[in-house]
Amino acid sequence: MKLAFVFLLLIAAAEAVTLFVDPLGGIVAFGFILLFALLIPALKNEYFPSRLILSLSLVPMVRIVSLSMPLENVPRIWWFPIMYTPLFLAALVVAFMLGLRLKETGFNLRRPFINLLVGISGIGLGFMEYLILKPEPMVAELTWQAALVPALILLFTTGMVEEYIFRGVLQQTAIELYGKWGIVYVSLIFAVLHMGFLSVADIFFVLVAGLYFGWVVHKTGSLTGVILAHGATNIVLFIVAPLLF
Repeated sequence: MKLAFVFLLLIAAAEAVTLFVDPLGGIVAFGFILLFALLIPALKNEYFPSRLILSLSLVPMVRIVSLSMPLENVPRIWWFPIMYTPLFLAALVVAFMLGLRLKETGFNLRRPFINLLVGISGIGLGFMEYLILKPEPMVAELTWQAALVPALILLFTTGMVEEYIFRGVLQQTAIELYGKWGIVYVSLIFAVLHMGFLSVADIFFVLVAGLYFGWVVHKTGSLTGVILAHGATNIVLFIVAPLLF
């Protein structure tokens, strides 16, 4: 159990290196974390800790791929499918190795009404986070022609892929080891990975949002609501709110 918290500290330290020292140094640090996450399950005989550490390998993968951006001459919105497609495939491979089927990780339509309400709540979360970060808009104008494709990209990348990684695969193995405290553990990691915005308020906001998403998935057994909510949050944050205000 202590090993999992060591990984949390290492992830936070690698984020700090990325932000305050050098992004290349951050890539190297996350590379070592990835190496440890793959080696330790092969060396340890403890079942549940090994499953959690293996699922944690997805976290440094997320940062290594994201730190490899930007891509010259490629519009920013297209970075997302380029980055998240290999991450989704990696998550599917890790889930297969863990014996987790898609339905078990939350790809189902259970509790549709509740999940619809959860999805709608993402609109409010997006406006709240905009008041904290106030990012530049990802599109030039707020029209269907300009916003539809970027919105769908955000929904299926930051919404679906991130929720599958964090609330689908990682939370599943964390709960196996820590019970409901696994939701807190995964939410802490999720918040730490948002240090790049250099906002303590946003880290706290993401921690609370992560706890909310984790609790919803734990109660409903479905990722549908949080995928919609996470996608809606980022659509409002990066497309709608910047152009409205």
